[in-house]
Amino acid sequence: MTNRLAARLNAVTPSVTLAINARAQELKARGVDVISFGAGEPDFDTPENIREAGRRAIAEGRTRYTPVSGIPELRKLIAERSVEVRGAPATAANVTVTVGAKGALFNLALAAFEEGDEVVIPTPCWVSYPEQVRIAGATPVYVESTLASGWKITPEALRAALTERTKAFILCSPSNPTGAAYTVAELEALAAVLRDHDCWIVSDEIYGGLVYDGFVQRSIVSVAPDLAPRVVIIDGVSKTYAMTGWRVGWSIAPVALAKAMDTVQGQGATSTATFSQWGALEALRSPATELARMRVLFQERRDRLVAGLRALPGVQCGVPEGAFYAFCDVSAWLGKLTPMDVVLHTDADVAAWLLDAAHVAVVPGSAFMAPGHLRLSYAVGVDTIDKALARIAGAVSTLV
Repeated sequence: MTNRLAARLNAVTPSVTLAINARAQELKARGVDVISFGAGEPDFDTPENIREAGRRAIAEGRTRYTPVSGIPELRKLIAERSVEVRGAPATAANVTVTVGAKGALFNLALAAFEEGDEVVIPTPCWVSYPEQVRIAGATPVYVESTLASGWKITPEALRAALTERTKAFILCSPSNPTGAAYTVAELEALAAVLRDHDCWIVSDEIYGGLVYDGFVQRSIVSVAPDLAPRVVIIDGVSKTYAMTGWRVGWSIAPVALAKAMDTVQGQGATSTATFSQWGALEALRSPATELARMRVLFQERRDRLVAGLRALPGVQCGVPEGAFYAFCDVSAWLGKLTPMDVVLHTDADVAAWLLDAAHVAVVPGSAFMAPGHLRLSYAVGVDTIDKALARIAGAVSTLV
């Protein structure tokens, strides 16, 4: 018998960043000082009290399976915190603790989407949204935003994308890759459109704790509580507590959907690592001191990186309200000739050229459905940002 892969994988688009990442690792292995702006994770260590909670859990023998949906203590606290922050009713029955927020989204895709369904996704978008939709057999439908609109979609554009086949609408605020976050008024305007369409509303709030300049972070379920029976909250400890490797996320969903997502998880991951769940419990019980410190440093880095990018010839860049990414328009560089007589046709070409010429690794915007752009993570120190910007400026000065 000839081994064959599942046909569903034919719909999944290979990552445009793989070649660049491989090249960056190759250069690092050769001793080249590569500065990477690609990381989608804080560069801070997990706070010591959280690490100690994980060690204590292991020492106390908390190393066996947990219930599929998570330890009761964590689910209860997640629900309580959600009520405090979002104002919408939630109990432990609504909560499924997952292997990162990505695990929650994957559970949702398999539990709710199927062939013939459409899932509306604002772009630029996180790379896994459309791929998970396709794996489930459904079709992603894109709603474009622009730098001029603050990387936020309009109610009119959302209305035009919704059809009787729409199964869900996915909103990430603050956004990966743009850092854009929706105001209360903007969320209310989207909610007014969504009231007329019977679809799931997926609110990815994994970056909700990382907002700047006094921005008021709100959930769509907070400004439109009447939509709560259709809202699925995606969240976790990865970004706000520097716990990416602990792999703890969660979904807060209407009970019937939560049970379906539990069924998916029960036949997949089974449950999240036990000691990680106890670490997450400690994180949620912790004072916000470390988070406040991270926000101050991220805002300083954001300001330095955005100002530096804007100083580069032809580059346009907005000021992100949240997350830790700068998303800049480098379309003015397309068509330029490098000193090696190579024409930069695409943003992937630009990213590959910056890696070779400046030893700076960035992510092409085409990975996020936004060709002609680059995403740079400011989860690096200010000195590193300055060093990288100087390298990029030197490389750009050689383009003709």
